[in-house]
Amino acid sequence: MDPVPCWPGEKMRRSARMSRQYAIYDVFTADRLSGNPLAVVFDAEGLDDDVMQKIAGEFNLSETVFILPPTKPAHGASLRIFTPRSELPFAGHPTVGAAIALAERKAGAGDANIDVMNVLEEKVGSVRTVTKLQTGKPGFAEFDLPRLATQIDADLSRETIAAALQIDVLEIGFENHRISLWNAGVPYVMVPVHDLSAAAKVRCDASLWEQLAPIVDGQLADAFVYCRDGVAHDAQFHARMFAPHAGIIEDPATGSAVAAFSGAIHLYDDLLDGHHAFLIEQGVEMGRPSRIHLHLDVEDGKIDQARIGGHAVKLAEGTLLIR
Repeated sequence: MDPVPCWPGEKMRRSARMSRQYAIYDVFTADRLSGNPLAVVFDAEGLDDDVMQKIAGEFNLSETVFILPPTKPAHGASLRIFTPRSELPFAGHPTVGAAIALAERKAGAGDANIDVMNVLEEKVGSVRTVTKLQTGKPGFAEFDLPRLATQIDADLSRETIAAALQIDVLEIGFENHRISLWNAGVPYVMVPVHDLSAAAKVRCDASLWEQLAPIVDGQLADAFVYCRDGVAHDAQFHARMFAPHAGIIEDPATGSAVAAFSGAIHLYDDLLDGHHAFLIEQGVEMGRPSRIHLHLDVEDGKIDQARIGGHAVKLAEGTLLIR
């Protein structure tokens, strides 16, 4: 039997029905090939959970964000965030990257100097974002934490954590900072270490970490290792993050971890009432330096508001040939 002819116009229409646009952004950096890479899939309506998970596995980046129509007309978009192995209720670099990607789409191809306020729907809740675009400069986005950090009581042994991170137990802790467990949507074990040298030694034993890490709200807590100061002269903290159970050996920038870390900073640095700004560097050991801005407003001895921000630059774009 002869094949049914497919005219060029019909072929284009079929292709359009089967294709979705995507872009790759480097987030928490103003420079391409630095920061944390993110895949942004536009117009993801119609993709089911299994397909989204497979696409995230195909990109094999620490996270892939899928942009869908919002459930409320006043909101900008609904986001679904996946690691190569599972979905996340909240993540910082997909929030920043998606906010900038949506603002750039709205601005179009021409030069633009605009500020865009958006509300993005995530599994953790609604997230208010503010994005600033300036001609010839990388976009910058900042978001309000949808949940403030809360400390969780846990029996966290220095010896077992040191073994899992393959460092000497005496290298854990500095000043009054000690190991603690915090959650601002995603749980993290905060592991303070003496200095940059100790941080550089860390190698996460995935099997041992998965045995000792506490589970919070059904999620295994990841490791966030930090020390005072940084390689960059203007960084107040240097950090590394490991999430082997999610398929992330190490992450170059983790907004959700910094969200949780805000609680540890407030507690151990005993922040006074007022505004406090911090720059956290991450990804240095990976050769992908990232800069995460954290702003805390403290009132009556408690964190009243917290915001995280950073730059993002588009690295690539293309078409995803899947329904």
